[in-house]
Amino acid sequence: MKTHQPILVDAVVDALCTDPAGEYVDATFGRGGHTRAMLDRLAPAGRILAIDRDPAAIAVARALADTDERVVVRHGRMSEIARLATEARLSRVVGVLMDLGVSSPQIDDAERGLSFRGDGPLDMRMDPTSGMPASEWINAADERELARVFHEFGEERHARRIARAIVLRRAQTPITRTADLVSVIAAAQPKPDPHKHAATRVFQAIRIHINDELDELRVAIEAAFALICVGGRLVVLTFHSLEDRIVKLAFRRWCEGEALPRRLPVTGRQVGSARLIGRARRADAAEVASNPRARSALLRVLEKAA
Repeated sequence: MKTHQPILVDAVVDALCTDPAGEYVDATFGRGGHTRAMLDRLAPAGRILAIDRDPAAIAVARALADTDERVVVRHGRMSEIARLATEARLSRVVGVLMDLGVSSPQIDDAERGLSFRGDGPLDMRMDPTSGMPASEWINAADERELARVFHEFGEERHARRIARAIVLRRAQTPITRTADLVSVIAAAQPKPDPHKHAATRVFQAIRIHINDELDELRVAIEAAFALICVGGRLVVLTFHSLEDRIVKLAFRRWCEGEALPRRLPVTGRQVGSARLIGRARRADAAEVASNPRARSALLRVLEKAA
């Protein structure tokens, strides 16, 4: 199993850690690469709240907390950031990090069912202790629902063909393994894409649906912005257009301000409550060469204004 490599780590820490003695939240701890880099920048008075919904990630975070008292750990969703920060007794949060990528250990562990490159149980849950595994949904959802998810969350052009093929296959035998699903998807593709694995978009779509990732992000980003203090920063790493669109629109709304109601005798917008810090940033060629999963990463940074 590969060791997880945090993406754009220097850029993330440079943007986030503006106060060495401040309080920070890593809302998606993963395997802690960014948190460890943040700790290197923080003074003894600094604190980091590490949050993750994956019990395996939480085990890593707790091991880190055992060696560094500046780390506080909470198991939960990033959308629960406000409650978890209160439980951790944070009083003035200077920065929040959201790394929306799936960690290498999660992808490379066939038992998690997140990868189409190996064979394992068709699970895909970020928290394997709760919720519905992908296999249960795949074998129960009707053809129309399958196609909707593949199209909406995976932007899959052949969503209907693949959904139909799944329904026909599961009528013969339930689809319970990743290899089973990959074979169905590959057979349903009329023309393979030479630049992308046939199952890429469908696996992404199912993972997003099973873990409710987009609604989770919508709630979490609002809660994170409310949590940070004036002058504090919200740093987000996205990995596909659907989640980046949510982040970009939220950032734009906070920077530009809300549009005034149309019936008011004045026109324009309210004053913005934030400002962008630099442009959206991607990993350079050297980082992509050493870590191909950095290719699709996009970093956005927002600072809260008075």
